[in-house]
Amino acid sequence: MGDQNPTSRQYTWRITNFTGFTGEKHYSEVFTLGGNAWRILIFPKGNGVECLSMYLDVADSARLPYGWSRSAHFRLILVDQNNNDYSRIKETEHDFTARESDWGFTSFIPLSELHDIRNGYLVNNTLTVVAEILGPQRPAENTQVAEPPANVPQATPIDTFDAYFTNLEEIINAAQSSPARGGSNTNNQRGALLTSGAPTLDEVEKAKLSLKECLSDIFKLNVKDRLAEAMSTLSIAKSGLSLDQQKSVKAFWANFDEFTSDFLTFEQDNAEFELQKLLKDQMFTTMKKNHETHISYKQLLGDLTKEEEELNKKLEEVKSRREKLISDWEILMVESEEAKSGHKGQEKKVAEAEVKKRIAEERMSRSTVAWSNLKMLFG
Repeated sequence: MGDQNPTSRQYTWRITNFTGFTGEKHYSEVFTLGGNAWRILIFPKGNGVECLSMYLDVADSARLPYGWSRSAHFRLILVDQNNNDYSRIKETEHDFTARESDWGFTSFIPLSELHDIRNGYLVNNTLTVVAEILGPQRPAENTQVAEPPANVPQATPIDTFDAYFTNLEEIINAAQSSPARGGSNTNNQRGALLTSGAPTLDEVEKAKLSLKECLSDIFKLNVKDRLAEAMSTLSIAKSGLSLDQQKSVKAFWANFDEFTSDFLTFEQDNAEFELQKLLKDQMFTTMKKNHETHISYKQLLGDLTKEEEELNKKLEEVKSRREKLISDWEILMVESEEAKSGHKGQEKKVAEAEVKKRIAEERMSRSTVAWSNLKMLFG
């Protein structure tokens, strides 16, 4: 049993026959503090430890909206019924969520101390615990945390599924409407290796052709040596290049290692980006597929619900027929009992009538003899 003052922030739970508790854990009745519904949760033999475990639990967590959160500063008290000054008090703060809807103390007090008769915690096999909300409860931003009316039905697993997959659908729609991201391409290719001696005009033309082929695509590691050879040749060419081409080649060749390092870093980072993008797309595909499966499950549940309703209807009809049969059977039994009682009564009456009949027969026999004699003499 529990006591609660409507104007206070305390709830007292008096647990009688404490040692007679069966089961691992026990809840108090639901109480309201600060406009929110709570319960006290205890593990009389400990939650995996040799201690009394005690927690504050959000009683209506199953029917709160998806993503709810509730902050509370509270204390739990184990009352010493002989001397209140020795009561065991523990205090904490917590942000309660659907994942952590209860919070408290696994090792509230060792079981040996709890059951020690010299202490006043367990008196006449009665334990008294108190939950107290110390300060204002702060609902998290952008959440709807309110005490629902008492007649609001408990949320079903279907409500939870719908809320979750509705949120998932919003994420999918947001992902589909956001612009695709990608890396930028570049056609500046870099590299060179030193060669000695001025190249011939034919070598210059071959180097220019090789450079052109290298520049036809984004820089790749497998063209570095080929690009270096071409740049090396062109950087010392005396003819076959325009002045602007010579300046460009020499500038590129002077910073060849730095430029190729930039491109190689880009290639690695771009590959990492593509990999992460691929994984993201895979996760998105999985979300989408799971949402589609959720829709099919919902349709299947609707079919099963209809089937269940039809079966329940048939079951009600069968129950009605069964009840009528039982009723008719009871009437039959009453009628049979009446017939049985009547039969016994009739047996007695038949016996009495038989005696009368026998006496009448004897008298009739005498009268018949007299009648026959008379008839013989005068007839």
